[in-house]
Amino acid sequence: MKKINDRCQQTIAGPAEVDGIGYVTGKTIRLCFRPAPANTGVVFVRTDLGHVACINACVANVTGTARRTTLGNAPVHVSLVEHVLAALSGLRIDNCYVELDAPEAPGMDGSAQAFVNALHRAGIIAQNDRIGIWTVDHTIFFTRGDATIAIHPTDLPELRISYLLDYGKESPIPWQMATMRVTPGDFAADIAPCRTFVTEDEAISLKNSGIGSRSTVADLLVFGAHGPIQNTVRFGNEPARHKILDIIGDLALLGCDLRGHIVAFKTGHPHNVELARTLSTHLQSVLPRQRRVA
Repeated sequence: MKKINDRCQQTIAGPAEVDGIGYVTGKTIRLCFRPAPANTGVVFVRTDLGHVACINACVANVTGTARRTTLGNAPVHVSLVEHVLAALSGLRIDNCYVELDAPEAPGMDGSAQAFVNALHRAGIIAQNDRIGIWTVDHTIFFTRGDATIAIHPTDLPELRISYLLDYGKESPIPWQMATMRVTPGDFAADIAPCRTFVTEDEAISLKNSGIGSRSTVADLLVFGAHGPIQNTVRFGNEPARHKILDIIGDLALLGCDLRGHIVAFKTGHPHNVELARTLSTHLQSVLPRQRRVA
């Protein structure tokens, strides 16, 4: 990897709260974003366990990727972090304390929109210290089965993500693709509102296992035989865009500003995190020391 530029680090101007229901626990959860000093990174704080129960948002602390990304080990752990991290990364907020009174982030409507709205209310301010902007000098990829995610070099100083979604001819979720440029403005308008999606059969299975006990078909996109049940898509390719949102959140665990063109096919959190791990290894080989310590 190579450093192509740098910019001022950013945090928020003041605290901002979000309340919502947890998909896994079914509890009403309070999340509070708080400003953090330069070079802090993103730190999750489990206030229900005390203010010393902290987990740094870095790839080394990932302990689960089944349907959601989990950081830390019980009792100090937090899951469903990807939408929170996507909101922070998409708006280029580098340093932030994220306080939670539960072991998961609130699900909200399955998107990052509520988190983006809260961060905008708080305001974003520049800090004196700088953060590097990195890219790759050759294609780096991770493949498992027929799923692939890769980051390619680009001559443009931007992060662009393409996602091809294909669950097969029998799936109620249609084949689709999306290519999005990740800037704060484009992220807030075109990626953050895109919601988690499941098939009706998956929703029933999750309910039977105790997940989503207080969620309804209005809280996320549930696809039945004839499309979303009691809901409508916000974009024609909303599921593919949500996959891009997840990629942004998982790659935020790198702790650096990334540029290049990411192309993904049939991937999910396990693949995103493996790419982040590979990129982290490359970063460690060229940095004298990590800016953020796990």
